[in-house]
Amino acid sequence: MPETVERKELEDLQEDLQQIQELLRRHRIVENLVGRTPGPRHDLVEELVHRQNLSELRKKLDGMHSAEIAYILDALPRDERLAVWDLVKAERDGEILLEVSDAVRDTLIAGMDRQELVAATGQLDTDEIADLAPDLPQEVLQDVFRALPVEEREQLRAAMSYAEDAVGALMDFEVVSVREDVTLEVVIRYLRRFDELPDHTDQVFVVDRDEHFKGVLPLAKLVVSEPEALVGAVMVKDSVTLYADDKAQDAAQAFERYDLVSAPVIDAKGRLVGRVTVDAVLDYVREKSESELLVIGGLREVEDIFASVWNSVKNRWSWLAINLVTAFIASRVIGAFEGSIQKLVALAALMPIVAGVGGNSGNQTITMIVRALAIGQVQVEQARKLFAKEIQVALLNGLVWGSMLGLLAFLLYHSIPLGLVMTAAMTLNLLLAALMGVAIPITMTKLGRDPAVGSSVMITAVTDSGGFFIFLGLATLFLV
Repeated sequence: MPETVERKELEDLQEDLQQIQELLRRHRIVENLVGRTPGPRHDLVEELVHRQNLSELRKKLDGMHSAEIAYILDALPRDERLAVWDLVKAERDGEILLEVSDAVRDTLIAGMDRQELVAATGQLDTDEIADLAPDLPQEVLQDVFRALPVEEREQLRAAMSYAEDAVGALMDFEVVSVREDVTLEVVIRYLRRFDELPDHTDQVFVVDRDEHFKGVLPLAKLVVSEPEALVGAVMVKDSVTLYADDKAQDAAQAFERYDLVSAPVIDAKGRLVGRVTVDAVLDYVREKSESELLVIGGLREVEDIFASVWNSVKNRWSWLAINLVTAFIASRVIGAFEGSIQKLVALAALMPIVAGVGGNSGNQTITMIVRALAIGQVQVEQARKLFAKEIQVALLNGLVWGSMLGLLAFLLYHSIPLGLVMTAAMTLNLLLAALMGVAIPITMTKLGRDPAVGSSVMITAVTDSGGFFIFLGLATLFLV
């Protein structure tokens, strides 16, 4: 049964975190003091103090929602996190494991034995077990399979068969379905037999005897229509439906476009197999956004903020290595024009401006293209139009801002040729940034890769090396 508590703001969660940290601190202090106290009553005093502190902590945790406890666990160092985890009621373990970040979940699971993990997983619905399954040891997953009823076992096997970014991975199996040849009065009596309806039930799904999907019966229509009316006469036939193999991104767009709360999921034969709800879609969108932010920052995966030094190094080294290579290439480009820089020192002061502005412009272009590809606003076939538009934007920006920088260079160094070279280099580098800003994500999409992965690093490398080469090359030709 879902927990019903008052929603807390971030400030309230941070206050809870501070209170728990203070309780943990007091507990450690008292334990240290008692540990140094000699005497026959030492063990008794230690036990009483220990129980008092833990009781206060446990009472605080018992009054918190699972998502709030997950926030606390994410924000605590490893030792304190495990201490709090031990105080959480065992029947809430599964819910909390679903809420914490992937990295923290790994540390919690590592500290649990086989029986604890099986018990925690057994508290969850089939679709939730599927979400947790990749992080569970194989022997635990086998025990969970054996403990499930046959129907739920098949549901779990089906849910685990879908790709992570497929609608089937978001789907749950708590569907309420009725036949189209019954009256609304029968439907109402049927619904009253439930202790409570599944979360986010805004409509009942209509199927035939073979479970083929026919339409939906919104609860709003059910309430206001005559009880004698047949479901088939009241139901909505042209409803939004999803296929289990559809992309989860497509489902997210459908929920946003049509303001959906739930949507039916059908198989290739048109049979109802489950549903997707708005909370699952929101979780997917949030996780995808976080993943893209990590990629942009050069991180391979979500990192426990209190992870060991070695684990953090392993998580960050790959993009640092790539950046090192690109920086070395840029340095060699500069080295090729070392003689020109020695003759005209002003080049050393001005060339970072050309590269920096080009990189920013390229990142703007890539961000727009990647977003448009993600939400389906543009297709790969429209690359020619995108190239033409971005080149025009880059040309205009290059002439405007390049002229301003050229004027600034003239005012600083009293050289008209230097100002003209600055203007030309800025314009050409912005054109290069525009071309690569469109080409990189389009090419990666054609190759079946995520266009967001590595695009920022690649565009920066191109505009840095290209900017240096263009500016120093023009300077060598016309100034030195």
